[in-house]
Amino acid sequence: MNNPTVGDVPPKLTGKISPDRIRLLRAPRPPHGLIEGFQRLADATSVVSDIMDELGITGVIGASVLKPTLPSARIVGPALTVRNILQAEHVYETAREHVNRMAEFEAHNLALPGDVVVIDGVAGVSNMGGISAQTGKRQGEAGAVVSGGIRDLAHSRRVDYPLWATQITPVTGKWRIETVEINGDVQIAGVRVSPGDLVVADETGVCFIPIERAAEVLELAERKAALEDEKCAAIEAGTAVADLPTKA
Repeated sequence: MNNPTVGDVPPKLTGKISPDRIRLLRAPRPPHGLIEGFQRLADATSVVSDIMDELGITGVIGASVLKPTLPSARIVGPALTVRNILQAEHVYETAREHVNRMAEFEAHNLALPGDVVVIDGVAGVSNMGGISAQTGKRQGEAGAVVSGGIRDLAHSRRVDYPLWATQITPVTGKWRIETVEINGDVQIAGVRVSPGDLVVADETGVCFIPIERAAEVLELAERKAALEDEKCAAIEAGTAVADLPTKA
């Protein structure tokens, strides 16, 4: 297990996962002003997706795959990653013995305000429920992205905790899932995500931006957004279609 950031107080761990499976106690923090810059973008994922195409960066997943639970939500934050697998034991045996090896609560325990929990999860069962979402909200997380199932939508909506997930199901993961790593690399719908990578999500989809490219992406996205604003202003002003700005 790596040491926390200098000057940071090591958190008391919950014991839900072996400490040697926590690769980082804190996800890397983005440079000052980066998150605020992305938050100012209108139609953020669409603009960012275009720029990532131009730069040859893979990392965009549409809302038809990662479905938002709060359609009006927009979040930007560093990824705090979790990797789950199926438990090896038979589910009814683990349920009878109450063998729960899920450890996303350790991720909540480690989260800093603004973090986005990104779960490489198990299909067909819930990787995050309502109490977990409420805990994440209390911890100040921006939200969560889950490749796999989630449940208790009314609960997470009630506490205003936004999620993007590939599936929704009432089937619990408590007796079915084992969390095997926190803050290691994960795969979300074929996209590799590392702890600290920037997550930009809205009702159109999710963009995972490698943190080392995020400043470059933001600079170009701001330029593109400004050109689109210019074009929209021209449309509102009644400019003929043939005379509209061609770059945006």
